[in-house]
Parts: sequence; C-alpha cells; structure tokens
Amino acid sequence: MSKNKNLIKIKKPKNINTIFGLPAKTYTDHEFWKKECNTVLADGWLFVGFVHELLKAGDVVPIFIANKPILLAKNNNNEINAFHNVCSHRCLKLVDEKKNVGKAIRCPYHFWTYDLEGKLKAAPHIGGTNQHKPKGFNFSNHGLKPIRIHIWHDWIFINLSGKAKKFVDYAKPLIKKFEDTDFKKLKYAATLDFGKINSNWKFLIENFIEPYHVQFVHKTTTNQPLKDHYTIVDGICYGSGINVKKEDEKNSNALSVTSRYLSLFPNFIISNYFPNQIGVYLNVPISPGETIQKRIIYTSDGKNMTEEESNTAKKIWWNVHKEDHDICERLQEGRLSPASNQGGLLSPYWEKGVQAFQKLIIDATMKSYKVKKGKKNV
Repeated sequence: MSKNKNLIKIKKPKNINTIFGLPAKTYTDHEFWKKECNTVLADGWLFVGFVHELLKAGDVVPIFIANKPILLAKNNNNEINAFHNVCSHRCLKLVDEKKNVGKAIRCPYHFWTYDLEGKLKAAPHIGGTNQHKPKGFNFSNHGLKPIRIHIWHDWIFINLSGKAKKFVDYAKPLIKKFEDTDFKKLKYAATLDFGKINSNWKFLIENFIEPYHVQFVHKTTTNQPLKDHYTIVDGICYGSGINVKKEDEKNSNALSVTSRYLSLFPNFIISNYFPNQIGVYLNVPISPGETIQKRIIYTSDGKNMTEEESNTAKKIWWNVHKEDHDICERLQEGRLSPASNQGGLLSPYWEKGVQAFQKLIIDATMKSYKVKKGKKNV
C-alpha cells in the first residue's frame, strides 16, 4: 500500500524542552482542511451562535462553518433549532441573510415551504399544474435535515456528526470552572464584529490560550506581567489566567485585572474578567486561511453598562484584538515558507495549552485514517 500523504507527522523532540508544533500544511492544505471539517469540526460540539440574536419566532440566522451551510431558526415554542441550510428539492441554500421569515421558511427557487420545525408544508405544482400533493409523495420524508443542538446560557452549539457525548458531559471541564458564576445575572453589553481575518482558525485559538505573547504584543494595552500568568489544561478545556493585586487594579486599564482565558475544543472561547465582565468569541472557520470572528461583551453582575462604559470597553478590546489579528495573519503567511514545514517550536512551559489543543487536532484527524479493524490506510 502507498503511504498516505495526508498523515500528520510531528517531528520528535530530542529532549523535553524541544517541542515541535503542527506542520505547516495543517494550516494551509485544502485536503487537510476538508478532513478537519469532517472530523475536528464535526465530531465535537461546535460553537455557532448566540441566543440573543434570535429573539422572536421566525428569526433565522444562516452560518457557513466547517464547509457547510447551517441554519439556526427560532420556532413558535421559543426553541432554537439547527438545520442544514438546504432545500430538499434541488438543494439550494435556503436563507442567505439574518432576518425574520414570519411563520415559514420558503425556498426562493420553486417556493417549497417549510415550517419553523423544518417540516415540509408546500411543494407547489410538483406533480404538474395545480398538482401540489401527488399520490405517493410523502411530505413527512422531505423536511429540512436537522442537526443536533445544545444551548448553554447564551451560546449555541451543534454536533454535526451526531456522535458526541451529551454536552454537559463533553463540556464538564469548562462548566466546572464556572461553578461560582451566576449566569442568570449575565447581561449583553456590546458586540465587536471583526469580519474576516486572513488566518487559519487554529491560530486564533492558539494565540488566545497562551500568555507568552501578552507582554510583547500587548505592551501598550495591558500591564499584565508574564511572571503573574499561569497555564490551564484540563482535558478538552485549556487556557491561561492571571491574578492581579487589588492595589494594581485601581491604577490600571481594563486589561490589568484578574482574568481567566479559556477555550473548549474545538472553537469556543470565553474569558472572565473579574469582577464583572465576560467575553465570548465566535470563531467561524471558512477556509484554510480565513476565519470570521465576532466577540460579545457581557456584564456578569446583573448590571447594565452605560453607553460610555460600553464604548470604552469596545475601544479597548478592538485595539487588543487587532494586535492579535495582525500576529495571526503573519503566522499564516509564515506557513507559506518551507522553513515552517516542521511546525516551529513550542514553549514547554507557557504553551502547554497549545500543545494540548494540537494533540486534540491530531487525535481527531487521525481517526479518519483508521479502518474498522484498527489498521491505518498507509
């Protein structure tokens, strides 16, 4: 058998302080991207949206993620459902923008119509002129294809393969870190919509979960010393944190407070800024070198931000994230060099979360090379 060119090879370290990262192709190669979409982004709980963006019955939000058109829709029972955003007739993408569709989702091509539960309600003239319900055509067999969904507070997750554990079991390492947080007090404060970033989605995750870069990249927007940071690795939850003395908090900007930066595999990011702010990031992978990112800012003490407070927070975080985005885009460009083929190096101390994340990527994608007997396609 021939050797499979898509197998991930990590260069073995010569000692424990020489750790190599993922090879360049895992950030640039289209074949690897396809495999990632069908494993990493399909088998776990993928973060896709926010409950507060679907307030009324008939609200729909389309999202293109993991190489697939997905549709979120709110029904008359105040429930949010997820569907493949494809008409059962000719497989046209049904909805192309966020809007309210009223009582039904209608395909613009031939007016096939579905209710908010995804059930097919009309297929005009399918059997001929005025033949709307021909004999033998079972409407119940041709509704929208549903996707497994879970709502955790304001955050919407889907499981494309349908094979993941129950969300509460899957996300247990993250959930237990918020046992002292009263999410009933969570209030929306602001949105930062960054649009398309020319970077692989993994760079955005890796950059967020390691504290090594903070005092260098964010030297003008934070005064959080590297020595005060620590790393967090707990199964599929990883990140970092910092404890800041109260006397330091009083004379510093919003980024110099006690903080936790956490990610749940594969793409959920949440940050907790004590005592009263939470940020959640939606990272939408759309190609090997492109990701759409949005951040929502919340208060966590039950109080609303004033307009001035909201504008101040948005300005600070916009500047911080633009610094990160510039770094991530340069990381992407760097992967075009043959010098990056072996993956670069990782800090054995500060980038433990990155190591954990990359191992999960390897484990997930390697599954697709295994056949039923446990052998690899080599």
